[in-house]
Amino acid sequence: MLSLINDEKCFSTTAGAQKFAESCAVDVVFEDCYEPQPIVGRSAVLEHLRAKVLARVGGSENSDKDAGFRVDKISDGSKACGFAWTWTSNSLEGLRGTTFVELNDSNQIQYVREIPEPLYKPGDLILDVLKTVTADATPKPPPEYTSRTPTKANEIAKYLFNGVQGSSPDEAMRFFSPDIIYRDFNYEDVLKGKAEVRKFIEDFSFPGITFATQRFDDGVKSTCFTWEVILEGAPDGSAIKGISFYEVDESGLVTYVRDVPESGLKPPPLGKLARQFRPAVGVFQPVAIGSRDAL
Repeated sequence: MLSLINDEKCFSTTAGAQKFAESCAVDVVFEDCYEPQPIVGRSAVLEHLRAKVLARVGGSENSDKDAGFRVDKISDGSKACGFAWTWTSNSLEGLRGTTFVELNDSNQIQYVREIPEPLYKPGDLILDVLKTVTADATPKPPPEYTSRTPTKANEIAKYLFNGVQGSSPDEAMRFFSPDIIYRDFNYEDVLKGKAEVRKFIEDFSFPGITFATQRFDDGVKSTCFTWEVILEGAPDGSAIKGISFYEVDESGLVTYVRDVPESGLKPPPLGKLARQFRPAVGVFQPVAIGSRDAL
């Protein structure tokens, strides 16, 4: 995947977009969660990626606009992987996001989910909204789990979400490093340290909310996985899709997390305006490369 991105420049040139499409299965599904519907099929994915490249460089690759794509972190899965990324242009960086990629048995790309960060970050307001939707949910007893200590990144994530979720904050917190950096794109600022992360986990543990995992990679030192938030009492089809990226240290403790949820409106109005106003960086106010507090 790194070769496609860095060598072929699959997300920043039309020739690279062609290389990406050639690496896809004929029936590939590309969930670009900026768009209202998934892109299905190799030729449709090619046209989609070409259009995104041309939009960023002003409609022509002969333009002098620089539209870079930087991989900030990438998981070490072999059957699937995920990567955290940032759009760059000259000395500036802008839009961030996460992409999950899965291969078929022929090592062709068969599934992609990409989610850019929301430009409007509601902060704790999102909690108020979710709790309002689930106000009539019936409290359930905590699910039972068998305590384990996995050490591979993908197994830790599976254990936390598919085993411990909704049961024991204490059990979950023993897998986080004291130096944990947690980036959730519902918030402007990162969470630092176990106390802040514990409060975050407890805040999002209430009756009627379920983070249902969908696809995991097989990463050992870092892992990426897709999920959806299911709210009891919400209309059918209203689940919120997302992607998470986890990184662990040598002792199997989580040192970094990036969560990114999709926008409820597609394309998101602010995101669309920003891509029209500053197409190369995709945000209204880009910053100097390397100046952010955390990725």
